[in-house]
Amino acid sequence: MNKLMDFPYTHILVLGLAKSGTAAAHLLLANEKKVRVNDMKTKENDAIVTELKMMGAEVIVGSHPVSVLEDIEIIVKNPGIPYDNSILTEAVRRDIPIITEIELAGQLVEGSIIGITGSNGKTTTTTLTTEILRESKHPVKVAGNIGLVATEVAQTLAENESLVLELSSFQLLGIEKFKPKIAVLLNIFEAHLDYHKTMENYKEAKFNLFKNQTEDDYLIYNADDLQIVEAVKQASSKKIPFSINKRLEKGIWANDESIFFKDEKIIDRKDIVLVGAHNLENILASIAAAKLCGANNDGIYKVLTTFTGVKHRLQFVDNINDRLFYNDSKATNVLATQKALSSFEQETILLAGGLDRGNEFGDLLPFLQHVKAMITFGETKEKLKKIAEEANIETIILTKDIEDAVRKAYSVSAANDVILLSPACASWDQYRTFEERGDMFIKAVHKLL
Repeated sequence: MNKLMDFPYTHILVLGLAKSGTAAAHLLLANEKKVRVNDMKTKENDAIVTELKMMGAEVIVGSHPVSVLEDIEIIVKNPGIPYDNSILTEAVRRDIPIITEIELAGQLVEGSIIGITGSNGKTTTTTLTTEILRESKHPVKVAGNIGLVATEVAQTLAENESLVLELSSFQLLGIEKFKPKIAVLLNIFEAHLDYHKTMENYKEAKFNLFKNQTEDDYLIYNADDLQIVEAVKQASSKKIPFSINKRLEKGIWANDESIFFKDEKIIDRKDIVLVGAHNLENILASIAAAKLCGANNDGIYKVLTTFTGVKHRLQFVDNINDRLFYNDSKATNVLATQKALSSFEQETILLAGGLDRGNEFGDLLPFLQHVKAMITFGETKEKLKKIAEEANIETIILTKDIEDAVRKAYSVSAANDVILLSPACASWDQYRTFEERGDMFIKAVHKLL
């Protein structure tokens, strides 16, 4: 098991358990640190409390008393806990550093880290990069925001293995020395402002991805995103741009027929099975990251000619009586739904709605030309109804949940229609996660059979 080699703190507070907090506590205890754990939702008689106490941790649950900060040198916080939490605001006042377990994971890895972030496309790019490396026989593991705790995976990483990390802004906000050998910055647009408060704060968190990189590292970035082009000027690493709009002599790019890495043709686009212009960007970034890590063109070709998408991310579900069902439950914001709608030219029935974060949906209007019907649900169903009316969509149906929406969508569909779940909203008004929402969609589609 890999050990923490450069972590000079002795008294640590782990704030928030869940998967990442529990893993961080285990890691710190295994490295003979003095660990105090504080979690609001966990109960005193929960098994994890007993386990951590038996391992030597002090565990305080059910509240956040300021006394948990006594003698603490650094806080490892769960990424989902906002910085206006009372313990964190007091920690800032006391100049106590605050990190996430991603910082710990970075100190466990002797091989290469490929760190991938962006407002959209992280999971697809992370998965593609990992699969390409595997098909190229390069030792690799994957972790991070994709669902596997980074510190757990990093502890088991061999010296010759690479670690592909999907990184959220929440995770990147809490780093000190963490740096990937290869950084991938996909895109930036307004998101998670309920957490970050301002767009500048959000961008700063994302740009932490490359802030510690040196000239020995690589930064793969979207040359079609002007905010990113401006931001990467401050990076010290070697820059590898990608573009779906222009030729790049020193980067990776695509024209209407093929994909090229610099002047080397990699694959014809007609051979790629993953749909959507946004996925073409993800593909370019994945190829660049994998090639820099030692992937070969055979591995790239095999993955891109067979990979049909990540679950809940423009995932093809089924063809029922010539209706094509796609699950894009991960589309928790307007930009993601714009990209999903842009992936199809045939008539589409859009299922959308969810948590109301106070935003409007006017930016969807230019992307609704092929939408013949909109089926809405959740807290935002009335807002989306108004946008559908502005777009002169003839069929607009308000429903109570995903299952109801699928039935109604099918009832107004015709052969060759796309029936697309792309909510443009988070799921938390009705479903615990976007995965749960997507699974309900899949079950509802299968019930139609």
